[in-house]
Amino acid sequence: MLYGQEHVNRYEETDGEVGYDWGDHGAHILILTTIGRKSGVERKNPLIYREVDGGYAIVSSAGGADAHPAWHFNLEADPDVKVQIKADRFAAHARVATDEERARIWPLMTEIWPDYDTYTTKTDRQIPIVILERR
Repeated sequence: MLYGQEHVNRYEETDGEVGYDWGDHGAHILILTTIGRKSGVERKNPLIYREVDGGYAIVSSAGGADAHPAWHFNLEADPDVKVQIKADRFAAHARVATDEERARIWPLMTEIWPDYDTYTTKTDRQIPIVILERR
C-alpha cells in the first residue's frame, strides 16, 4: 500500500488508477488539497471518502490521536479546498457535519473502514466527519 506523499504522487500521476482503491472493505481514496493555515502552502492528503447526499464525507481521525489532523485545522481556517477523485479535479467547500449528519454517516464510513471505530477508543475527542461540497 502507498502512504503519504508517495500515495499523492502516484495517484496524481495516474489519475487515481494507482491509489484509488484502499483496503479490503471497498474504501476509495480522494486527494484533498488545503492551504496551510500557517505556511500558506498547498497541502495534499490522500483520504478515505464516501459519497453521501451529493457530497463527499471524510473522517478527521488522525488514527485516533488526541488532536485533529493538520488538514482539518487548515480547512477550518480556509474551507475552500481542492479535491481530486480519480481524474476529476474540482473546487469544494468543506464543513464539519452536524451531529445528526455524523450519527447517520458514521456507520457508512465504518462499513468501508472498520478501524474508525477502533480509533474512537484511543481518544476522548469526538472524531469529526467533514463534508466536501462541490462548488
